[in-house]
Amino acid sequence: MKIVGIEGLSAAQLRDEVDRGGRFVVYGWCVSFLILTLKRSSDVTFVRAGNSRVGAGLGWTVLSFFLGWWGFPWGFIYTPMVLIQNLGGGTDVTPSVLASLEAELG
Repeated sequence: MKIVGIEGLSAAQLRDEVDRGGRFVVYGWCVSFLILTLKRSSDVTFVRAGNSRVGAGLGWTVLSFFLGWWGFPWGFIYTPMVLIQNLGGGTDVTPSVLASLEAELG
């Protein structure tokens, strides 16, 4: 599993960061091309304690806002869903990521 934002952190530092409020988050994105609409999820992003989850997903939000609407009919359906998800701070997947990381680390 690829996790963006944990580069250079030890397992102890990561656990401390999560205890202080850090979260693992997934953002949605949507891109449309007339009759084809792609709706996908980003890689897991680690948002450190005190940082904005909305801000961390801003790139995916902007991408979807400008390129998501152009497919019929799914662009008009998926784009608002993705925007709501991202502007709400993305989807918090912290419990499942921590369980996976603990299994990998032993």
